[in-house]
Amino acid sequence: MEQILIVDGYNVIGDWGQLKEHKENSLEEARNELLSMLADYQAYTGIKVIVVFDAYNVKGIGRKIKQFRLDIRYTKEKETADEMIERLVRELSHRQRQIYVATSDNTEQHVTFGYGALRKPVRELWIDVKQAQADIGEKVKKAKEKPKGRGLVLDDHVQKIFEKWRRGEH
Repeated sequence: MEQILIVDGYNVIGDWGQLKEHKENSLEEARNELLSMLADYQAYTGIKVIVVFDAYNVKGIGRKIKQFRLDIRYTKEKETADEMIERLVRELSHRQRQIYVATSDNTEQHVTFGYGALRKPVRELWIDVKQAQADIGEKVKKAKEKPKGRGLVLDDHVQKIFEKWRRGEH
C-alpha cells in the first residue's frame, strides 16, 4: 500500500525547537532545514512526502516545485495551508493509499481524519525523523567500518587466477 505524508510546513517549523531557532534568523534557512530533514526521511522510509507552505498573504503564489526530491506546494493567494491540505487529502484518497497529515492543528487533524487521512502529530513526526537520522548514521558508520574488497568470498582457484592477472602473469 502506498503511503503519503502531507506536512504543514510552517506549522512544523513553529513546533520543532531546532527549526524555531533557525526561523529567528531566517525563515528560508528554517524551511531548507526542514526540507532537508524530510528528504532524508522520505528516502529512508519510502513514504512519499508532500510539504505545504502557506502563502495566504502573498500575491501570485500558488506553485508546485520539486526540491530535495520532495513535492513542495505553496498555496495560492487567499488560500490557507489547511485548505490546500484538505483538498490534497480528498484528491489523493484511494483505497490502495494511506495518507497521513502532520500538523499540530487539532481542527485540521479532525477535518482530514474525516476525509480518510490519519493524523501524525508533529511531535511524533519529530521522533520518526530523528530515528531515521540515527538509523542512517548507524548504517553509514557500519559501511565505513566494513573492510573494503572483502564483501565477495572467492574460492582458492579463482583467487589464484585473479592474483596472476593482478601481477600481469597470464
